[in-house]
Amino acid sequence: MQRLAHNEKIVTFTKTYTRNEPLTRTARLSGHFIGSLLCLSLGVLFVSTPVLAQSQPSTVADPALSASSQQADPQATGSIRGVVADKTNTAVAGATIALTRDDQSATQQTSTGDNGQFSFANVASGPFHLTIAATGFTTQTSSALLHPGEVLQIPQITLAIPTVNTEVRVTFTHVELAEAQIKDEEKQHVLGFIPNYYVSYTPDAVSLNTRQKFELAWKTTINPVTFALTGAAAGLEQMQDQYGGYGQGAKGYAKRYGATYADVVTGNFIGGALLPSIMKQDPRYFYKGTGTRKSRVLYALAHTVRCKGDNGRWQVNYSGLLGTFAAGGISNLYYPANERGAGLMFENAAITIAAGSAANLLQEFVIRKLTPNANSSASQP
Repeated sequence: MQRLAHNEKIVTFTKTYTRNEPLTRTARLSGHFIGSLLCLSLGVLFVSTPVLAQSQPSTVADPALSASSQQADPQATGSIRGVVADKTNTAVAGATIALTRDDQSATQQTSTGDNGQFSFANVASGPFHLTIAATGFTTQTSSALLHPGEVLQIPQITLAIPTVNTEVRVTFTHVELAEAQIKDEEKQHVLGFIPNYYVSYTPDAVSLNTRQKFELAWKTTINPVTFALTGAAAGLEQMQDQYGGYGQGAKGYAKRYGATYADVVTGNFIGGALLPSIMKQDPRYFYKGTGTRKSRVLYALAHTVRCKGDNGRWQVNYSGLLGTFAAGGISNLYYPANERGAGLMFENAAITIAAGSAANLLQEFVIRKLTPNANSSASQP
């Protein structure tokens, strides 16, 4: 009845707009159809509303869910703090701190304050590297891991002053180097006490100047052992009654001693200093120490008649040979009358040369082993 009344109402409403009776049935049917369709549409809409509400996502964010998502985010940020000081624990102000990552992401940079402190805010969590640089200090690096939300305090970073390697080269002049080599030669003593100054155990020894040549002659001449050996030689001559014109006794011994010492002086200063300075030759024997025995024997014998020039080249030993004859000629002034003459001078010169050759052989094969203070840089046989 309610549905029919409703239809009647609709028909009445329809009739207000049309008065054609044939249309009354059509209007009823149309009104009934429209009412049914309207009810059906309202019912479907009513039933479908919860379904649509359930199928569409909510646009309101849950605060608890958002906080949870931020905590789980691997890119959550944190803070880094630290202090830079030197080895005396004094703060280093103005040091540059660079923060980098393995993934080559953008570098963050800051500087230390007056108290040496630095900090980085809003730093993405994960491993990182710090590079600390300051003027006058060695650059240092530090690595650590920052966790999400962490305020990481870096242990104090201590900067060190860089080590400076200074190379000092000492260059000697020619004269200074020669002087140093002479000092070494003056320490050479056969059996620990007999002077052996005129031998160089340095293969590349530099030449001597005039002053150094006379200095070497002077120190050899006044050495106490030289006086002792001169006395021994004079005593042997007196025992054998050599140079009989001197006689015997203390007077004869004194004359022999004086003559022998005069030979030493003239030989050292004329053949070892004066003529070598004039002719620019080196009066020393240069120890070979290497090679075959034969080559060393020939070297020692040849050294009597050849020498090194001040230019480092081998040449005829004019200074040594002329010095021998000059010393022999001067000896005619103080030897007995029957021991003088040109023949005796040449004879004594030949004996001196032969004695020099024998001395060179001893230097090459024997004396080196008996000289504990020989220059350690020399070659060994």
